[in-house]
Amino acid sequence: MAPGTTYPGTDSTQDVMSTLEPLCQIVTPVGMLGYGFDETIIRTALQGLEGSHAPTAMVLDSGSTDGGPLKLAVGSMTAPRSAYERDFRKLLALSHEFHVPIIISSAGGDGADAHVDEFLSIIEEIVGEAQNKAYKFKTLAIYSNVPKAKVLESLATGEVKGCGSSVPALTSHDVHDAETIVAQMGHEPFIEAMTAEPDFNILIGGRAYDPSPYIAYCAHQAGEKLSSPLKPLGTQQLGGFAFMGKIMECGALCATPKSQSALATVYRNGTFDIVPLSPEVKCTPTSVAAHTLYEKSRPDILPGPGGNLDLNSSQYEQLSDGRSVRVTGAHFISCEEAGLPYTVKLEAARCIGYRTMIMGGIRDPILIGQIDDFLVRVKQFVTQQNQSASGTWEMDFHVYGANGIMGSQEPGDSSYRPREIFLVGEALASSQKLATSVASSARIACVHGPYAGQRSTSGNFAMGIGGKLEVEMGACAEFCIYHLMPLKSGEEAASRIAGNQAAGEHRKETGSPLFSWKMVEFRNPQCGDLDNRQPSPHLNGSTPAHKQLQRPADPPLHLNLFNPLILSDIAPVIRSKNSGPYDVTLDVIFSHAPIYFLIKSSKLLTPAIIARLYHLSEDEIIYCGFYDQAMAFKATIPRKRNGRMVPAGGYMEMDVHGSQQYVGLLELELNGDIKDGLLKLNL
Repeated sequence: MAPGTTYPGTDSTQDVMSTLEPLCQIVTPVGMLGYGFDETIIRTALQGLEGSHAPTAMVLDSGSTDGGPLKLAVGSMTAPRSAYERDFRKLLALSHEFHVPIIISSAGGDGADAHVDEFLSIIEEIVGEAQNKAYKFKTLAIYSNVPKAKVLESLATGEVKGCGSSVPALTSHDVHDAETIVAQMGHEPFIEAMTAEPDFNILIGGRAYDPSPYIAYCAHQAGEKLSSPLKPLGTQQLGGFAFMGKIMECGALCATPKSQSALATVYRNGTFDIVPLSPEVKCTPTSVAAHTLYEKSRPDILPGPGGNLDLNSSQYEQLSDGRSVRVTGAHFISCEEAGLPYTVKLEAARCIGYRTMIMGGIRDPILIGQIDDFLVRVKQFVTQQNQSASGTWEMDFHVYGANGIMGSQEPGDSSYRPREIFLVGEALASSQKLATSVASSARIACVHGPYAGQRSTSGNFAMGIGGKLEVEMGACAEFCIYHLMPLKSGEEAASRIAGNQAAGEHRKETGSPLFSWKMVEFRNPQCGDLDNRQPSPHLNGSTPAHKQLQRPADPPLHLNLFNPLILSDIAPVIRSKNSGPYDVTLDVIFSHAPIYFLIKSSKLLTPAIIARLYHLSEDEIIYCGFYDQAMAFKATIPRKRNGRMVPAGGYMEMDVHGSQQYVGLLELELNGDIKDGLLKLNL
């Protein structure tokens, strides 16, 4: 796409540019706190922004259901505590040096109250260290746990619905089984806390809709004392804030090639510019538009707390630096405007038992040729050995090299025989002791079981990886709540925690805020008073560092346009990703508009084709369609295992991110009409 090109939309680019007034700048060092980032790149960016009169903040997401349900079930975090300590040290140093606030949402991965407090503890420890004697931070904490009584009350009135067609109906049993229930907050609790304490330095949020902290910071800077539903802001202004947050929460994943850190310049009318901070990458209109597809069931309408983000009129323009993209035309349609209740997404998980694993390899081609029958006999042996065991158990296998990643949805030739296979057995039982006993029986059968044509009598199973024969995995979890709960007016807000009151104790009656927040001041014992804490940018008139960078070269596309045979010959991006715990979404993105429209007009990518590739019926497909802004095709399908719908991350999980489920599309053959059409394009 050439510089200056825009996609069709409702607004004139010239009109938008004539009214641009910078509102704020947001730096996202990395798309997930705890994954690590290069602080030198962030320091360079912040140095370049010191000459700007618009305020700057560092905003980061820390949460996701991508990694599975274990965090919500047992209280673990996405990254080890040491990884969060490392990232916080960098962030606190940058915040102190440049006087910019830090805003983090979904603490610890699940955003549970306990993990908000854990983040506060990390900050307190770092601030108190001897070498940080100048540190002082006013910190806000927002909590998002939801009482089971509140959920049961809504369930009893029939108001709670599954978040998508693949999600089963919620039962009271699910609610009682849940260890912790969190709700994805909208922007309202963040705005309320920022408005009450505008000179804050750090904000740690519980579970939140990913764009919420971004929306809140922009709305806060708009200078309004705002609360839901943000009536002073227009649909395009709020839509721009939300869309910017949707892109920025992943860092520079919208760049090409994908990268870590990004900067957004947000304008008062909702227009925003995106630029990656790594000098060797860039954003293009296509790469930014394509991010609307990422891990979403559909690209045009994105639901969230309080309404929908409508991207049907979005526009993407390459700016003159060759690295930045300007975005306009997003609209936020509030639930009130649509005559619908404000809803929040609830998330929770339960423990369903304990797991022990065995793993090893098989190289014998005689055994590989009959592996399915062999594993049936292994399971029969396990049943025989554990028939009098006290408790419940299950045993199954992943056969890597055959169908270990895609299972029953494997599109490849079922008669294919690999050179070697890697076998992983999972035992799930009501106790860890029983799980290990079951797994041990399975390992013994794998090692010593007979099979037709057997030549070796010394053992069938190459094992001992990591020095262990059985590996005890601890508790096994599964999602039990992934549902939408409507709120009454005022419940979407947050109330300030008074004195020693615990999070959640503020809730007195129906209609009172569901969420709560507090302020804590951390300072090193050797530091002075906590005065003059309002961020104050240093004005030195410097040119932003990202504007000084030369345009990077276009990355190679690795396409075969001279003799194309399969889909991967003409599409530079073919990917898959989970869209929540119950669905997997597939994206095909094209680099040339003529190719895209040729494929769109053909019958290569249809519900029938997707159903055939993934062994589904057409009525099981959740979404299937094209998105012109990104020159892309998207299909969303239910997550299934052995013909049954299952949530991500539980027993026998094969691909928790869903990131390897695209391979069925890679070798999709192009028909003769498409090949002829491509030749006529003369690309």
